[in-house]
Amino acid sequence: MDARADADAGSVCTECGGRVREGETETVCEDCGLVAAEDAVERGPEWRSLDGDTDRRRTGAPLTESRHDRGLSTEIGYGTGSEVSGTRQRQLVRMRRQHNRARVDSKAERNKLYAYTEIRRLVSAMSLPTSVRDQSCSLFSSAQSEELLCGRSLEGFAAAVVYATCRTQSIARTIDEVVDVARAERNELKAAYDALNRELGLPVGPVSPTEYLPRYASELDVATDVERRAREYAVVLVESGRMGGKNPSGVAAACLYKAATEAGVDVKQTEAAELADVSRMTIGSTVGDLDDLA
Repeated sequence: MDARADADAGSVCTECGGRVREGETETVCEDCGLVAAEDAVERGPEWRSLDGDTDRRRTGAPLTESRHDRGLSTEIGYGTGSEVSGTRQRQLVRMRRQHNRARVDSKAERNKLYAYTEIRRLVSAMSLPTSVRDQSCSLFSSAQSEELLCGRSLEGFAAAVVYATCRTQSIARTIDEVVDVARAERNELKAAYDALNRELGLPVGPVSPTEYLPRYASELDVATDVERRAREYAVVLVESGRMGGKNPSGVAAACLYKAATEAGVDVKQTEAAELADVSRMTIGSTVGDLDDLA
């Protein structure tokens, strides 16, 4: 009883008797705002600068999977002419060149360095999140460890791991969208992706048309209720079992086209077909299937 009474007394404001709420650094009364206690001590590690530098960036960049050395290697910086003499500049240039050569000690590391650079470029060009970048680099490292790169281009494998990561994370990107920004042909990407899927057993399944709807609705500039109605159409089509052999991207565009037409929004069939990179006949046949299910 005494311990419970002490706990209750500690959670009551000494001024007004109100309820006390504990935050990260302060204990504040919810009624009168009295700061009953304060603990602003930083509990994390304290990094000290040993060279007298006042710069607050006292640690290096965090470890990342998007670097072939995980970001552990050092870099020799560049100095301006007013800070470094000409002789010292030439020495730094030579040291920087030798240092960059020493960072890569094998052909496998050189291939990984080139592929990671290409993966970062693809992820940036397609506006994908950093999680896709890191997982793509990890997937490429796994493929290299399994010796899947023999006879295949690095550009094709870089594009394939980005596409495979989008599939595993349910990010709606088609092969054509990846090929448009990649430095590899479609057949190179497909050959590398087939090898990844066959040897590594990627947890990928069929792409749902609903994954394309938010992006397509934004590009067609339709309202939220149109997108919601299109999602209902896509779910009905999937549950009916009539998705066999259909392009999920084309199905999403057709559902948006039908929903926009019913809402009186001016969306042409050609616009929907170009958006999904399919023919007008694909849009028309999917709309016909939806009419049959209505």
